[in-house]
Amino acid sequence: MQVAQVIVDVPARQTNNPFSYSIPDNLSNQIEPGMRVQVPFGNRKITGFVVGISDNSNFDGKLKPISDLIDLYPVINPELLNLADWLADQTYSFKISCLQTMLPGGMRTKNKKKLIAKNQDVIEQHPTIFHGQNEIEYDRGNFDNKTLAQILNLQKAGEIQVEYDLTNHARPIMLRAYKGVLNSEQIDEALKSVRKNAVGQIKLLNILKGQPTDNLLLSKWESMGVTASTLKSAEKKGWVTATSKRHIRNPFLRPVDPSKPFNLHPDQKNAVDSINQAISTKKDQVFLLEGVTGSGKTEVYLQSIAHALEMGRSALMLVPEITLTPQIVGRIRSRFGDQVAMLHSAMSNGERYDEWQRINTGKAKVVVGVRSAVFAPLKNIGLIIMDEEHDSSYKQADNPRYQTRDVAKWRAAYNHCPVVLGSATPSLESRARAMKGVYTLLSLPHRINRHALPHVSIIDMKTEMTKHQSVMSNKLADAIQVRLDKHEQIILLLNRRGYSSFLMCRDCGYVPRCPNCDISLTMHKDTHTLNCHYCGHTEPIPRVCPQCHSKRIRGYGTGSQQLEEQVRNMFPTARVLRMDVDTTRKKGSHEAIIDKFGAHKADILLGTQMIAKGLDFPEVTLVGVLNADSALQFPDFRSSERTFELLTQVSGRSGRADKTGEVIIQTFNPDHYAIKLAQTQDYEKFYATEMRVRHEGKYPPYYYTVKLTGNSPNENQTASEMFGIMNFLKKNLSSEAIILGPTPKTITRINNHYYYQIIIKYRREPKLKPTLDDILIHSQKKQRQGLQIAIDNEPLDFM
Repeated sequence: MQVAQVIVDVPARQTNNPFSYSIPDNLSNQIEPGMRVQVPFGNRKITGFVVGISDNSNFDGKLKPISDLIDLYPVINPELLNLADWLADQTYSFKISCLQTMLPGGMRTKNKKKLIAKNQDVIEQHPTIFHGQNEIEYDRGNFDNKTLAQILNLQKAGEIQVEYDLTNHARPIMLRAYKGVLNSEQIDEALKSVRKNAVGQIKLLNILKGQPTDNLLLSKWESMGVTASTLKSAEKKGWVTATSKRHIRNPFLRPVDPSKPFNLHPDQKNAVDSINQAISTKKDQVFLLEGVTGSGKTEVYLQSIAHALEMGRSALMLVPEITLTPQIVGRIRSRFGDQVAMLHSAMSNGERYDEWQRINTGKAKVVVGVRSAVFAPLKNIGLIIMDEEHDSSYKQADNPRYQTRDVAKWRAAYNHCPVVLGSATPSLESRARAMKGVYTLLSLPHRINRHALPHVSIIDMKTEMTKHQSVMSNKLADAIQVRLDKHEQIILLLNRRGYSSFLMCRDCGYVPRCPNCDISLTMHKDTHTLNCHYCGHTEPIPRVCPQCHSKRIRGYGTGSQQLEEQVRNMFPTARVLRMDVDTTRKKGSHEAIIDKFGAHKADILLGTQMIAKGLDFPEVTLVGVLNADSALQFPDFRSSERTFELLTQVSGRSGRADKTGEVIIQTFNPDHYAIKLAQTQDYEKFYATEMRVRHEGKYPPYYYTVKLTGNSPNENQTASEMFGIMNFLKKNLSSEAIILGPTPKTITRINNHYYYQIIIKYRREPKLKPTLDDILIHSQKKQRQGLQIAIDNEPLDFM
């Protein structure tokens, strides 16, 4: 008797190990690890993932049998099954959560399946399955276990295709296709019997003479002058058979022209040669590609990917922002064509499902995507690239709280291939590893063709505010006008969404606050609402103060919406585009804005940090940063690093082609080292300065960190439980571990839950893992009381 080991869909510590279920005899050797099944669990039936098959079980009693198959082929491959085990252990997550993370969103919901015969022989040889049809809906209730075994064998043999018809609109698009079934003599006979005025039928028969067995889509027939009604008539007469062909959704909105590799300068060639050597020797080496903005990192990526493909392997490239995806995908598609697949959250469920299928079946060899694309079901990976590796968006905020860099390194070790971490401003952790020799440092210290870095000016807004109250300094306004007169382009960065930071009554000081969170509401003028960016609460903008009924209630601070309004008023002839979360909600909006600006159909692009990195516009010669201090204000030890990264990255958008670039940075802290060193883009000096600060404060990369967060609807309960956890940590960890807290989070109440946190800093702590596991097991008992405990290994957010 075969036994399946199943991880059931019950996210709890008690169910975090596989349960054994017997496999019905007629399904022996048919069920494989990576398939989803339905199993009895208590008095109900639930879904689970098969993670192993054995011929016996340690269980003494009678095993319950698997109730049903959800998948007819594995949807998680062996590599990803192993990765899920590692991920659950590293992130203190449930295995079921890790496994579900690896599937595209549409496949995690209830869905139907279709069986599609790949040829006529299959239909004829299995009448009890297909009943003479090319395609049928798979309804488990219609098939006994013996027939199900036949279906599984047909799928393994490649005789049928299994398609998911997903109930949340991520369903395969099926198009009608027709192919001829007559031989040459039969076609001649048919031509003799057709009326002379049946022009369509005659045309169809003549086409069949030239290509009698081609399976052509209806649209193709129509382009040759054969109508749908003619084809239906021909089907009734037995001249053609109708089938359905799956139409693959194309997430790429525009075609691209093919491109050829560029000649490499010596630093690029050294980088490509080093990476290609690791690909050829199947060495899981980690490279840190540190190159100034505009130094040609993308061409290094492209030529390294080309080498992996030449070796018969696949490649994975990760980017931090959806905004970067259209430009980088365009360049990669121009080099590798239809081998490229794309994965990101702005795609529809159907597009992601189709791209996942292309990857899973091996039709796509190069995958480009954001964080979740690290789980793409590529096989035989030859190269993994993480562009802008320093970016905080590579860290998953919810369970499983993984760092993409670590997952990429795990997959590289499994596939025996290199990882390339690219950045103009590497994270301190990565650079420290490169200095220790853990990573191999590759440098691109110069821009392509030795173009100069842009000239950077710093404007002290304390002085500027004594002259006027505008958000824009005189120097920046004058520089914008000069560029407009020259028909050049400008990028303006304001790292704040909305119209105003908050609303305040000038008479009584009233500020509208979110009823669910401890934070003021942000004013959005386009929707005439006050919005909470934490829980989603919205309410109308009041015309009078709700507290004192004064009409003098107005916005404070400047958001990207208000900046857009001010820029349009100051430069009425300028064509202005705004790019932030609010303007990019619709599908395709990222690409539409980038295309419009790239085609010089706009003069000024303004927005939040999503415009700061990776974008390449040769006509941009001026970048203005309106609030360089925004990240410095946060109570986080990484605030200086994030400020330096953001300013360096956005400065790199200026002067990337032949024209000289200029950057103007407005700040209230002109003497802060992060801002002064960003002015000269001196990463080496910033690295040395910041490492001293980190060493003194005992922070990464000198110490490892773990964050424990507790939340519940009752603040006293949250605080009490977190103090109990602190005492448990002090009792079980060594005296060398530094335990900070518990303290309320910066925003204590979010969505009517109160949040407290504890930070652990340590260098070597062998008892940490079992101690944290014990805390999670204990916390399960408190969940019914509404208390949740989360553990974040190496967090990026300490607020």
